[in-house]
Formats: sequence, structure tokens, C-alpha cells
Amino acid sequence: MEQWLDLLFGNSIGLMSMLVVFGTIFIAVFLATMLIFKSNEHK
Repeated sequence: MEQWLDLLFGNSIGLMSMLVVFGTIFIAVFLATMLIFKSNEHK
């Protein structure tokens, strides 16, 4: 676990890659929820 923390927060590249991963997951979840809400509105 300590190695992971050092890898992620020790350098800016690891931090940027984590931001990209979490940003991608957030966007995917956001789009999925919007799609579900839009499909529920039409019923």
C-alpha cells in the first residue's frame, strides 16, 4: 500500500494518471445516470 501511495502522490505523472482515471469513471457514471433519467422521463 505504501508503494502505491508513493507511486501515485510521489510524482506528478502518477497523480495526473489517477485524475484521468477518476475523471473518466465520473464522466461514465454521469452519462449513465443522465441516460437512465432521460429514459424514465419518457414513460
